[in-house]
Amino acid sequence: MCFLIFYKWFFVDAGKSNPSILITMIDMFLSVGSGIDADDKFYEGQEQVQLCLVILAICMVPIMFATKPLIEKYQRNKDVADYEALSYDSDDEDLEERERVEQAAEMDMWVNQGIHTIEFCLGVVSNTASYLRLWALSLAHSELSEVLWDMTMYYAFYWLDWDEGGCILLIFIFVAWAALTVSILLCMEGLSAFLHALRLHWVEFQNKFYDGNGYKFLPFSFALILENEENLEEIMAI
Repeated sequence: MCFLIFYKWFFVDAGKSNPSILITMIDMFLSVGSGIDADDKFYEGQEQVQLCLVILAICMVPIMFATKPLIEKYQRNKDVADYEALSYDSDDEDLEERERVEQAAEMDMWVNQGIHTIEFCLGVVSNTASYLRLWALSLAHSELSEVLWDMTMYYAFYWLDWDEGGCILLIFIFVAWAALTVSILLCMEGLSAFLHALRLHWVEFQNKFYDGNGYKFLPFSFALILENEENLEEIMAI
């Protein structure tokens, strides 16, 4: 998607064709192997590239699901073999209990990895759609600016009579256009883009590594210190 955005900026002539990035991303998975119309094609060989990317994404799912459990299972079996080699006087019941615990832990590990794999696959789709929202905001911003210009300054330049006070009326139209541009495009659209970008960083981006662990923040307070000392003195007195 990032490659298509830059490719469309620099190499696609909007006067000849205007392919949609959003439609291309959707059809890449929903219409695998089907042809692409000339108006919707960005470059030659796009069908083969999309097919390879889809096959690679599908192959990554079982790899992502099985790699971590298999590695941990190999390490656990190695540790068990070293433990059994050192424990000559181990009881059979202890070994059986250890095997049952390890089997339960292995089952939990596979289930946990399966849940994470499903969550990641679903998150890829939702996160991509969320980041495309910023692209849609930029398009809406450009269309809204064009509408404001056409409804104010465009009519002022082409329809006002300059000999009958049109210049004075143009001043008021310009003030209205400037006020709408600052209030709607700069303030409202800027705030909307800022909130969307902030949400994407906190929700889609940080959920890949943020755990939320740590210590609860407690502001400095003399009352809290005195209360803790009183509680400590009561405990010591008991």
